[in-house]
Amino acid sequence: MGASKTENFTQKQNEIAALMKALGHPARVAIIDYLLTVDTCICGDIVNELPLAQPTVSQHLKELKNAGLIKGNVEGNAICYCIDEETFAKFQNFLSEVFGKIKIQKNNCC
Repeated sequence: MGASKTENFTQKQNEIAALMKALGHPARVAIIDYLLTVDTCICGDIVNELPLAQPTVSQHLKELKNAGLIKGNVEGNAICYCIDEETFAKFQNFLSEVFGKIKIQKNNCC
């Protein structure tokens, strides 16, 4: 696969692509689902919720954090994670724009 030419796209397009890439794994979607059900949690809680080893969960948390989808704060020996509401608001606005532009037309396409 060739190198992606991210400089040929807008900052917004690159940001949305990074969010979608981070959400492109079912374990990461499961982590987001779990974080939406609690106010905050520590990594151990997430490990107990998923059928994955702790190092694997940590790697997925790192990817979500790097994409800006979650925030993590150190509390003693643990890291408490939560949803980054600002990033999700941007993502929601983008999806609303996309779905607002979609028009269902009969017999106009495949």
